[in-house]
Amino acid sequence: MKVTVLGAGAWGTSLAKLLHEGGHKVTLWAHAPETLEAIKQTGLNECYLPGITLPRDWAVEPNLLRSVVDAECVVVAVPSKAFRDVTAQISGFKGPVVSVTKGIDYETGRTMCGVLAQTIPGALPVALSGPTLAMEVARGVPTAIVAASSDSAAAQTVQGLFHRPSFRVYTSLDPLGVELGGALKNVVAIAAGVGDGFGFGDNSKAALITRGIAEMRRLGLACGAQGETFSGLSGLGDLTVTCCSRLSRNRGLGEKLGRGEKLHEILAKATAVAEGYPTARSAYFLAHRLGVDTPIIDEVYAVLYEGKNVGKALQDLTSREMKAEN
Repeated sequence: MKVTVLGAGAWGTSLAKLLHEGGHKVTLWAHAPETLEAIKQTGLNECYLPGITLPRDWAVEPNLLRSVVDAECVVVAVPSKAFRDVTAQISGFKGPVVSVTKGIDYETGRTMCGVLAQTIPGALPVALSGPTLAMEVARGVPTAIVAASSDSAAAQTVQGLFHRPSFRVYTSLDPLGVELGGALKNVVAIAAGVGDGFGFGDNSKAALITRGIAEMRRLGLACGAQGETFSGLSGLGDLTVTCCSRLSRNRGLGEKLGRGEKLHEILAKATAVAEGYPTARSAYFLAHRLGVDTPIIDEVYAVLYEGKNVGKALQDLTSREMKAEN
């Protein structure tokens, strides 16, 4: 199958490598031509996947429109802030478009597949999400993920496209739940990182993950997602790995905040996007618009966007009034 991957960051490059290993004809596009040129010349993407040897016989294309000519499927792996602009430029594409971007559009409250419905009307949107650290996927570490679409045939097409012995793909008919799970867990992971920065232990992490998934489910249900989705790979699975892994950019952002580093300095030094940062704002306003109680999201938002002291945010979160578990 002819597949174009838009985005040569860690995740886009890892998936392009996986598709190439599956025998598919891959074209890789990136916003920065120098990234593509380095991959073409050296077989490496040292900025995002250091030490991983990449194919030399795939196509790299710096022109966005040319990159999708003759493509049978497009995989979108660009940051959420660029998602609408990039996909709008290929508005005439018809066929499966796979979003692997984990975010919520601030202006509309839509997930990325919701954005695709607006920007590429002829697309069959499919969300591909789950506990998938890009470096581990690139190394061939056994991984499981979910392909979700309201069109079951489209979900099965993407399942067959990506499925490998080390990359097991399940299907789901709840793309909204799958995407919300992938987006919201990044916000909770920032909180988990803050706890790590403060030196908290496993009890604290387990409590945060458990209450985090309850919060994600509440918001998901209010948006129209299926509750059981949040117990699966794109909910509990992705939340667990993102809160616990040293490879998680979102957990790492929180850890630096917990150690006392300034947010603007952390963001200035970052080489890749921590999607939990923009998602915290989108999720906060979405939850308040729907009247959903989201204390973890609220405190992360306050730290990131209102300059609230991290210690005070933790104190306010842990000193909330007693209640029944739900």
